[in-house]
Amino acid sequence: MTASPNYEESPVATKKQIILPIAVLVAGVALAVGFSAMKQPPEEKPAQDTRPLVSVNPVHLDAITLDVKSYGVVKAKDHTPLVAQVSGQVVFVSEQFVQGGFVKQGDILARIDPNDYEAALIEAQAGLAQASSDLEIERAQAHVAQAEWDRIKDDSNQVIPSQLYLRKPQLAEKLARYRAAQAAEKRATRNLERTYIKAPYDAIISERVISLGSVVNPGSQFGALSSTLVAEIRLPVADKELQYLTNSGIGANVTLSADFAGKPTTWQAKIVRSEGVIDQKSRMSYLVAQVNTPYASEQPLRYGSYINATIAGRELDNAIIVPHHLVKNGKIVVMNDDLTLSFKPLNIVREQNGMVIASQGLNDGEQLITSALDFPTEGMQVKLNNTDKPTGATQLALKEE
Repeated sequence: MTASPNYEESPVATKKQIILPIAVLVAGVALAVGFSAMKQPPEEKPAQDTRPLVSVNPVHLDAITLDVKSYGVVKAKDHTPLVAQVSGQVVFVSEQFVQGGFVKQGDILARIDPNDYEAALIEAQAGLAQASSDLEIERAQAHVAQAEWDRIKDDSNQVIPSQLYLRKPQLAEKLARYRAAQAAEKRATRNLERTYIKAPYDAIISERVISLGSVVNPGSQFGALSSTLVAEIRLPVADKELQYLTNSGIGANVTLSADFAGKPTTWQAKIVRSEGVIDQKSRMSYLVAQVNTPYASEQPLRYGSYINATIAGRELDNAIIVPHHLVKNGKIVVMNDDLTLSFKPLNIVREQNGMVIASQGLNDGEQLITSALDFPTEGMQVKLNNTDKPTGATQLALKEE
């Protein structure tokens, strides 16, 4: 039986097994140290300012007039139809008696044939002369009768003479006939005057319906005219707007505006009265404004023009006008000196056309915040935008929470 050979462990293999793991470990540590040396520490970020950036406008208090807007159509205060009072043929028509013509008070516009009325006047004058003569004769006879009675009354048995003896009834009859003749003469004179169709005032002719040769009767219409002395405009005003007017608007100044020859033009008027009732259709109160001599200027206020009117209302001292969206729940946002936000309650007098008029709540010079804020709260810290320049109109939009 052959015994197996006894092999001893190789010293070379043993050294490799020991050195190799140690080398790998040393290389890993060196590599880790190298990477660690290459890594830079993270940069520290500066603290961020989270305050909202806002713009502001200084508050300027001033006197404000609470004007009321309205509108209307210009009409003549007096409009008169011309009507014949006597009958006859039209024998004269003035060249000014045309639609749109201007006439003065007393101008003769037309004439009715006066011949019959002149004859009637002559007859009336003759009757008056006859009645006047009869009256004078009767007065003389009554005087003679009175003198005769005074002469014989001492020898008469009658203490009081009879009225007939003194001719008093005869005198009364002659006096009545004389007065009737006076009335007839006055009537004939008036009828002759009525053959003239005259302008009762300075006016513009708005209509003419007769021509030369037309035959008219009492009541026949010649035309119509409108006075140029005073123009009137009925201005509707909502009942809630009357609170802004002094004395319900009576005596207030009014600025009228309309286009004349294609150019914006203004005129001044005054409220003279209120119609005193509310219109059943529009539910408006009506104020009446007047303009004197509307056709006298180079830019006349023509009848029939549609105009816009601004009625001067009450005056407020130390008031402010701000856009409506600046105000939330009756409060407005301002910036304090320490750059904090505050809500100021306003005494709102009027809201109109997207604007709010307030008489109390802000002081002159306070800084009104005009930037949009998401969730504004009392005392919130804000940051001022120094690059913004103040503007005339403030704009603040407070978003709903």
